[in-house]
Amino acid sequence: MSDEPPHDQKRRMLAGELYRADDPELIAERRRCGLALERFNAISAADPERRLALLHGLLAEIGHDTLIEPPFRCDYGYNVHIGSRSFVNYGGIFLDVRAIEIGDEVLIGPNVQLLTATHPLDAAQRRAWWESGQPIAIGDGAWLGAGALVLPGVQIGVEAVIGAGAVVTRDVEPRTVVAGNPARMVRRID
Repeated sequence: MSDEPPHDQKRRMLAGELYRADDPELIAERRRCGLALERFNAISAADPERRLALLHGLLAEIGHDTLIEPPFRCDYGYNVHIGSRSFVNYGGIFLDVRAIEIGDEVLIGPNVQLLTATHPLDAAQRRAWWESGQPIAIGDGAWLGAGALVLPGVQIGVEAVIGAGAVVTRDVEPRTVVAGNPARMVRRID
């Protein structure tokens, strides 16, 4: 793997292959995103139009009437797609090395983390800064309670409810409630 051309790392990341996180292009893109988020997080609550304009320039997609409260953090921004009339409360952390697809009318509580990044089990590969990622998808009308963690590769179904503090390690069926660590189905929603 160490013989890979350095300019190939972004393609590898976006394809879900092992890639080097210390690639100069990726470092520059994370820095660009971080600087934009510093500005976003510092904008006055009295200027929501300016906040929204900055997010439109940073994220891949943000639907109408969607609100993201600062502070908000992500790695790149260009892998985050959020539908219309959705809400991300304070402290959202989206590690978007792969796509994060959030549907319409999704409610995301404070301090929720959507984590697409993952690392190899082999310690030598980790020490060499190899990592990969798996996409996350959240269906329309879902609700993620405060402090929930959604791990790489998880798909959350339409109108599912994720309990506060849940650690979601596998897919969640539509119209179900899950809670706990690891999150398990508590009940179906009729």
